[in-house]
Amino acid sequence: MDIISVNKFRDNLKSVVEQVISTHEPLKVTRRAGEAFVVISAEDWEREQETLYVLQNRDLMEQIAASLDTHSRGQGYQPDNEQMNEITGL
Repeated sequence: MDIISVNKFRDNLKSVVEQVISTHEPLKVTRRAGEAFVVISAEDWEREQETLYVLQNRDLMEQIAASLDTHSRGQGYQPDNEQMNEITGL
């Protein structure tokens, strides 16, 4: 994660925000007399929130673990070619 001072952040706000959005990399902004803060694109923030939801949901985590176990044993669902074409939109 890149780090920038609040003064540089303020002076270059537009270009810094564009960089954060285009690179999908958060930016830590430091302040002389206070806590630092992080700038992140809305898209990345929403993705992080979804990830946290899944990680905090015991039922979903159990489903993922069961699916991984089934997959590792080669016993998972395997669609035929027609179903794969429908899934992938081909």
